[in-house]
Amino acid sequence: MTNGIIIINKEKGFTSFDVVAKLRKIFNQKKIGHTGTLDPDATGVLPVCLGKATKVCDLLTDKSKTYVCTLKLGITTDTEDLSGQILSDHTKEASLLSEEEVRSAILSFLGSSSQVPPMYSALKINGKKLYELAREGKVIERKARPITISEITITSSYRDCEISFEVSCSKGTYIRSLCRDIGERLRVGGAMKELTRVRVASFTLDQALTLSEVEAAIENGRISSYIFEPDSLFPYPKLQVREEAMRFLSNGNALTISEFLEEPESFTSDFYRVYTKEGHFAAIYQKSQKQKNLLTMVKNFQ
Repeated sequence: MTNGIIIINKEKGFTSFDVVAKLRKIFNQKKIGHTGTLDPDATGVLPVCLGKATKVCDLLTDKSKTYVCTLKLGITTDTEDLSGQILSDHTKEASLLSEEEVRSAILSFLGSSSQVPPMYSALKINGKKLYELAREGKVIERKARPITISEITITSSYRDCEISFEVSCSKGTYIRSLCRDIGERLRVGGAMKELTRVRVASFTLDQALTLSEVEAAIENGRISSYIFEPDSLFPYPKLQVREEAMRFLSNGNALTISEFLEEPESFTSDFYRVYTKEGHFAAIYQKSQKQKNLLTMVKNFQ
C-alpha cells in the first residue's frame, strides 16, 4: 500500500470524488481521500492522501488556500458561476464601470468578513446537501459564516466586463460567492467565469500531476518522487524517542522530555513532530499546560 500525499492537478469536468475513484484504480488500493472539494469546472491543486496519510485529510482541509479567478460582471446565475442558469443580465451597465471602480470593489473584501455560502454547495442542512435541495428547485436561507481574505492581487485589466485576480483565503471561503458579492457591491451582479486553485497549505501547482501523469509516473517507476510524507505538513521541530519509550508512544501516552534523544534545552516550541527510534514519523505532540517537562499527544499517525 502506498502511503503519503500526492498533489493532483484536477482537470475540468472531474469532481473531487471522480479523482479519488480513479486514483483507487491507478494505485489499486481503497484507502484514499481528498482534502477539500473543487467544483467540476474548477482546476488546480487537490492534495490527495494515500494509505496512512488519510489521517491528515482533515488537517489539510483547514489550511489556507490561494486561487486565480476570472470574474464576469453584469451576469448573475443560480450557481454563482457561468455554468448555471442566468438570472439577470446587466452587462450594459457593467461595461460602463471604470477600472478604478472595479479594482476598488474587489480590494474592499480584504480582511475578515462574513459570507453567505452558495446554494450549489456540499454544505449540509438538516442532513441534506444544499446542492441537492437546489436541484429540487428549493432555495433556503443560509447563515453567513466568518471568512478571512488575507491577500488579493489583481492580475488583469478590466475588459469586456471581465477581470482576473489572485486571492488567498481561509477555510470555508467560496470564490463563487466572492464574485457574487463583488458584483452586488458594484450593483451590476457578478459570476465566476474561471477558477484555478494554485496553492493549498505549502503545496503549489508546480508540484501537481494530472491523472494521466500519475499513471505514467507509476509505469516508469518514478511515482515515489511525487509522494510527500505527512510530516511535511507540520513546521514543528523534530523529536525522536528513546527505545525504552517506544511502548508509551505506541499507546498514545504522554512523554517526558527525558524520554527523547534531544537535549532538554532544545524544548522551546509548543508543538513537535515525534518520530520512532527508527526515524519513522509517529505523532504530533504538544507541551502540557499543566505539568512542566511533559508532552501530550495531539494526533497519532502510526
